[in-house]
Amino acid sequence: MGEWDLTSIGLIVIVCSITVAGIIIGALLLGFPVVYAPFFLIITLVLIVIGAISIFYENAKTHERR
Repeated sequence: MGEWDLTSIGLIVIVCSITVAGIIIGALLLGFPVVYAPFFLIITLVLIVIGAISIFYENAKTHERR
């Protein structure tokens, strides 16, 4: 496998955060008590934003080199 850059790390963070948010929302819809659900959803939202920022930063840095 090649080198890890910010784009691949950002994509992994985004995909994992969306998956966790989906599991939490699914558990809530099925009626399971999730004690800290709002807190977890806010954390996943922040991680999605951080992942998107890292992807945009890496793309901007790559385009500057060209």
